[in-house]
Amino acid sequence: MLTTATAPVTRNLIVDYYQVIAAAVARLGAGAGGPAGTAGFAPGFDLPDLSDDVRQFFAAANATWRELGAHGGHGVQFMDLTGNPGTHTTKTFPSMLIVARAVEHIRRTGESICVFTPTSANKGIALRDAVSRAIAAKLVTPEQLRVVVLAPASTRHKFRRDALSADTALRAANPLLRFGGAEPEGVKALGRAFVDAYARQAYDKHGTTLWFSLALPNYLVADAARAAFELDAAPAIAAAPRWHAHAVSSAFGLLGYNLGRDVLEDSGRADGSPRPGFLLVQHLGTPDMVLNLRTGSFSRDGLPAYRMDAATGLWSQDADPHFPAVADDLDEVLDPTFYTHQPVTSPAMNDLIKRYGGDGITVSRHECVARYPQLRDWLRNTPCELPADPADLREWSIVMALTGVLNAIDRGLVPAGREIVVHGSGSYRDDDYAVCEPDAEVSTVEEIAAAVLGGR
Repeated sequence: MLTTATAPVTRNLIVDYYQVIAAAVARLGAGAGGPAGTAGFAPGFDLPDLSDDVRQFFAAANATWRELGAHGGHGVQFMDLTGNPGTHTTKTFPSMLIVARAVEHIRRTGESICVFTPTSANKGIALRDAVSRAIAAKLVTPEQLRVVVLAPASTRHKFRRDALSADTALRAANPLLRFGGAEPEGVKALGRAFVDAYARQAYDKHGTTLWFSLALPNYLVADAARAAFELDAAPAIAAAPRWHAHAVSSAFGLLGYNLGRDVLEDSGRADGSPRPGFLLVQHLGTPDMVLNLRTGSFSRDGLPAYRMDAATGLWSQDADPHFPAVADDLDEVLDPTFYTHQPVTSPAMNDLIKRYGGDGITVSRHECVARYPQLRDWLRNTPCELPADPADLREWSIVMALTGVLNAIDRGLVPAGREIVVHGSGSYRDDDYAVCEPDAEVSTVEEIAAAVLGGR
């Protein structure tokens, strides 16, 4: 069923849904972690009152809903979550909430906080942006709140010059660290090890409370606002059964959306409309969630058998529509932000898809480039407009998600009558920013300690 075209709708996903976020926190039972100075420290989920300066801080947390078009009899809606020009990704929303929680803790206790995050890229970019916005809004001083980002070398091209890198003192206090290990996902274990080893010293000797912010509830509660936004922007969900599509690494966004639906149903606001199904979109570098959904295992043995065409140099298969029909490289990393192997969120997503419907599909760069002209036409004259040359695209989330949707429709994976809602989780171009070089190369906890605590 195709819906009638409507004008785009824009909302602030934090300010407009402050109570939904609070209800999501309560439903999840999220709370504070350990006390300051311990490796398990996390502030509570209390947020500051919406004063003028807090509203100024949250001003960039905008999302827009628009219709893209139709394909194969299915309407395609677009939830554009890239409205913050400082990030161009959906990581703006949880990052602002993480920083707002830190602000409230600092105001209540007087303790300084250093947010520490391992990241492939986008979480770190967004946390740096949120910290700089909090300082600019005078919610905190630079001495009260800092952020340290640990990222793999493979995403060096994604980090941008920002307010923290432009000022010498802010740059020294908020270092961007590049991990020297061979496996990008190693940033998580190394970051955890650093906080475990140095949390007490940072607090006792430097007066800084380290907060290891990579925890699922920090992201779920922010993404719950997506469900309330959908209800406001496109409420006719009973008349148009939907699937929600998302390019995923661990599917935090879809799990958060589902939490938001729980909150809306608890309050009676979802008016009995059916839950959507979910379409997971991944790449061949880390197809783990699709493999686990389809086979019950993360093993790459679940990939179909591919044939090499010596004339074209391409790999092809036609046995399983859930995986690329054509690919340049069976291990290709289409975008290094999708780097999580064996995500712990897979069982939860599998259960949701079993309950409400949906599927998973993996796309190749070759397929994305083949779809690129249509996608560029769909996104023309929007904030997510694609560059003419795909080589100038630096974040492929939206292109991946849309390619997965079109492939799934063409291959008969989407049931008749389903409207598709694409979560536009990230898109930025070469000309959107200037690259920021890291402040230090690290491979050990001692090297991180020297960069973060040395000389302080």
